[in-house]
Amino acid sequence: MRKLKLKAMAKINLGLDVVRKREDGYHEVRMIMQTIHMYDQLQLLMMDTPGIRVKTNLYYLPENEDNLVYKAAKLLMDEFHIQKGIHIDLHKFIPVAAGMAGGSSDAAAVLVGVNRMFHLGLSSEELMQRGVKIGADIPYCIMRGTALAEGIGEKLTRLPAMPHCHVLIAKPGIHVSTKFVYSNLKANELMVHPDIDGQIAAIQNRDLKQIAALMGNVLETVTIPAYPVIQEIKDQMLECGALNAMMSGSGPTVFGLFDREEKAKRASERLKRSELAKQVYITGMFNGGI
Repeated sequence: MRKLKLKAMAKINLGLDVVRKREDGYHEVRMIMQTIHMYDQLQLLMMDTPGIRVKTNLYYLPENEDNLVYKAAKLLMDEFHIQKGIHIDLHKFIPVAAGMAGGSSDAAAVLVGVNRMFHLGLSSEELMQRGVKIGADIPYCIMRGTALAEGIGEKLTRLPAMPHCHVLIAKPGIHVSTKFVYSNLKANELMVHPDIDGQIAAIQNRDLKQIAALMGNVLETVTIPAYPVIQEIKDQMLECGALNAMMSGSGPTVFGLFDREEKAKRASERLKRSELAKQVYITGMFNGGI
């Protein structure tokens, strides 16, 4: 198998709680992760000469060892002493630096692809154990679907699939540093935490309205004061009939859940007219495998 085409799916957080900041500096989280039907495309090509080459469609993305896809390929190729080379062609569609795990998902797809291409025989669990070495979101991006993530994000529990709904994605024209958000989060002083257990029960009951009602992201306490446009986008989605709207991850992307497509379309058109968001898409939940 000398050529492989793969899709790297984006994620949103239906709930994101930071339990505490650990003594080692890492933050302990409880998050409900959900894959959505938005993806980057990757093509992997085996080369007879050793080495890793990366090509992307965005001029500002690194094409060397600073790119997670390079690190993912190197991780497996070094461990298994693979003598052939690989060319990775990455076509980005998921918004960059957006709180949607685009880079982690690209790396996850490369781990899966290298495993298949070179017949390494690793299970998904074994790939997840390796993936966490280069990114806490990578194990989830290998698993996909609906899941509870704990620890630093690497302890995963699969949940029942989310009920059908329409997801509106809106990313304003700003970049938010994940490091900035977590370093300014007063994790041990948070007074309000999202009801993650209640949301899990609502998912098990396939109660879309209750799932939406219990959405919460503690990172908004840092990001919204610094970037008020995030709240403006949320407000517009809610005014157009979203069951709820929230920032994904450390932002700045906002997503809204809608029970009817026409409401999502109305919100999408309004956001485009307002120019609050530079990238606006309507999509849905994804619960398939990689």
